[in-house]
Amino acid sequence: MRVLISNDDGLDAKGIQTLAETLSGDYNTTVVAPDRNRSGASNSLTLTRPLQPIEVREGQYRIDGTPTDCVNLALSGAINDQEFDAVVSGVNHGPNLGDDVIYSGTVAAALEARHLGRPAIAVSLVGNTHFDTAAKVVLFLIKNLIKDSHTLALPPKIILNVNVPDMAYEALSGFKITRLGHRHSSQPAVTAHHPRGVESYWIGALSEPYDAAPGTDFDAIKNGYVSITPIHADMTCHSVLSTLEDWAGSISI
Repeated sequence: MRVLISNDDGLDAKGIQTLAETLSGDYNTTVVAPDRNRSGASNSLTLTRPLQPIEVREGQYRIDGTPTDCVNLALSGAINDQEFDAVVSGVNHGPNLGDDVIYSGTVAAALEARHLGRPAIAVSLVGNTHFDTAAKVVLFLIKNLIKDSHTLALPPKIILNVNVPDMAYEALSGFKITRLGHRHSSQPAVTAHHPRGVESYWIGALSEPYDAAPGTDFDAIKNGYVSITPIHADMTCHSVLSTLEDWAGSISI
């Protein structure tokens, strides 16, 4: 099976290199990742200039663009005209829990892969130490999701958002299928010092969750479980369609 690996932390990040080393023992892997940290890039594409894939080492390419750019180019055949059977995005440095997925370049890369017809997994380590644990989790999931020699058995248009506790693999409590929790609103922007007195700010940090009930990804991580959340890109709020249809039918221009 040919696996494309990407991320949003950059080609030289420890997470993606650990993942590539782990998966390459069993699968044909290619790494295509941004040339620098692009955390928070979400689903953005670079449309105002050309992109330049550069092979840094055998089977590993950096692109001066976003995570979505990387997956888009790789799956369109721009990287040595290769084709891929599945895509793994990560291992992200830090969590992608609850509302984090709105901003995450890691999740966006997986969604781009699914949009282009490939099964995909986004994986994040809720910490910054045990990247080997997260890589082993991905290897375990792939081995258990393969339905034939080169296809992952995932529903159409669905990706798996996987978050892994920062602990040794043997210490994990197991796996839980979860829903996304929710965080409080982000903290206020922070004033940044500028040597020339220009008004500058850092975006505020993420807040703690307000919905971390049993069944959420936050709760699974808290209790030492790997959280696996199915995600799709359909943002339609189906539950209010009929209400809005009734409202629209009652008004006139």
